[in-house]
Amino acid sequence: MAKKYLIIGGVAGGASVAARLRRLDERAEITMLERGRDVSFSNCALPYFIGGDIGLSGELILVSPDTFWQRYRIRARTLTEAAAIDRENKTVLARNLQTGQEETLPYDALFLSPGASPIMPASLPGISLPHVFSVRNVVDVERIDAYLKDHAVREAAVIGGGFIGLEMAENLRHRGLEVTVADMAPQVMLPFDRDMAQFLHKEVLDHGVALALGDGLMEIHSDHVTLASGREIPAQVVIMAIGVRPETALATGCGLEIGPTGGIKVDGAMRTSDPSIYAVGDAAELVNFQTGKPCRLPLAGPALRQARHAATAQTEEVPDIPGVLGSSVIRVFGLTAASTGMNGKALRDAGIDYGVSFVVANDIVGIMPGASPIFLKLFFEKTGGKVLGAQAIGQGAAEKRIDVIATAVRFGASVHDLKDLDLCYSPLYSTARDPVNQAALQATNLLEGKLRQVLFSQVRELAEKGEYLLDVRETDEYTQGHVKGSKNIPLSQLRERMDEIPRDHPVYVFCRSGARSYNASRAMMQEGIDAYNIAGSFLALSWHEYYQDQTFNREPIVTGYNFE
Repeated sequence: MAKKYLIIGGVAGGASVAARLRRLDERAEITMLERGRDVSFSNCALPYFIGGDIGLSGELILVSPDTFWQRYRIRARTLTEAAAIDRENKTVLARNLQTGQEETLPYDALFLSPGASPIMPASLPGISLPHVFSVRNVVDVERIDAYLKDHAVREAAVIGGGFIGLEMAENLRHRGLEVTVADMAPQVMLPFDRDMAQFLHKEVLDHGVALALGDGLMEIHSDHVTLASGREIPAQVVIMAIGVRPETALATGCGLEIGPTGGIKVDGAMRTSDPSIYAVGDAAELVNFQTGKPCRLPLAGPALRQARHAATAQTEEVPDIPGVLGSSVIRVFGLTAASTGMNGKALRDAGIDYGVSFVVANDIVGIMPGASPIFLKLFFEKTGGKVLGAQAIGQGAAEKRIDVIATAVRFGASVHDLKDLDLCYSPLYSTARDPVNQAALQATNLLEGKLRQVLFSQVRELAEKGEYLLDVRETDEYTQGHVKGSKNIPLSQLRERMDEIPRDHPVYVFCRSGARSYNASRAMMQEGIDAYNIAGSFLALSWHEYYQDQTFNREPIVTGYNFE
């Protein structure tokens, strides 16, 4: 007899389960229930309809129910809710949301892909006002678009500085609105270390979007929102993007086990505590590849891999699905920001003794038009140099570098492997020594004791303590902008003026991006001077200081920023 496969939820997880099942079993009866209007759409592209990159909302819809039937003989039933699961009889009570009609559907294997719902705190004053929106599906962005067209909206408040929050802020700004991003966290994009987030803060400010960080939402009004500090932000439209919560009501209703993170607990085949029921996507609890601990990761890539794995398990034995790294990328106006693996906080929480390599390297050969710096931060174990994670931000192909490092983490590579990696080179696409190679070379120098360093984010503390800061750029560069209190001895004069440098306390050396200061610190170390290179140097320092100087009106430690 033909097997009956029933899938609850569409989009990335559910639709991928269905398509994979059909490829594995042509005779199976496959039914997919989706309570929304659209069964398969590009949810990651939703914000770009608001900004105009996607002209028609219909372009967001990938596959219609008719197409599912015509191409795959899969019954995709939209506006149909799974009301309850009867595990004993292996049936699902389905309810048509238009007619209210109910029916009982049998299954041999059931797949849960209900996703995660945006957090909309019911107790928050004003949360139900008509100008307050979340972003989950095509209907949501159509409603936002219609509201913007039908009302005199000048200002928007985006609550949350994560992926959806920043993408919506950018696209609302492209639409001509005055936008403020508010978040109770002290930075945007928590997967990034706080020093790296400063590059994104500067980019957001440069494009006219205001930031209200470290300040949670208290109340929504018809024309403004009030934050915990009492600050009022004008807003005739409010986008809630403070996070998502896994949809587990069906799972808990039928007694499936929920994991410690709040997601549906699954094994290595994506099988729940009931051997006939599987869970994939945002509602499922995953395992972190590096720590082995439970986690949740609401991203499309992992959902697709889980879906394929769960479907394949119906016809053959499958190995345990690998844990997730959390590799991700976002465009923030003119910058690309990507990350993979563990960040500084995760490493500290795990008690791992780690090192940091930070380089500022051109994405392509510097003399080529459009060349721009990439800020690349690489984490590695201090014993053995195993690669642990990385973050990269720049106008160029930051995600390309992170993809390479994600592969290295997945296969247990060390920085010694990375430094010798053969990567593509052409002046149009990279540099002869790619930023990945450069970061790995710096890491090996640190491991071998050929380099001692502090990060650009530590310069303010050093300056305020009155430490000896040595700027080895040329005099004209120094004059255009420098750290207050720093000394200037250009690298071209350093060897003749070595006697001017103190030998009784540390010397912290910087230049524009870190290359000249590295050479200078090596020369001084060989002369017995306690020299430390400032990784990132003046360029990263300028970006890092800008947001906080502008926002908190604090006294700058530099006489002139350098952003080029």
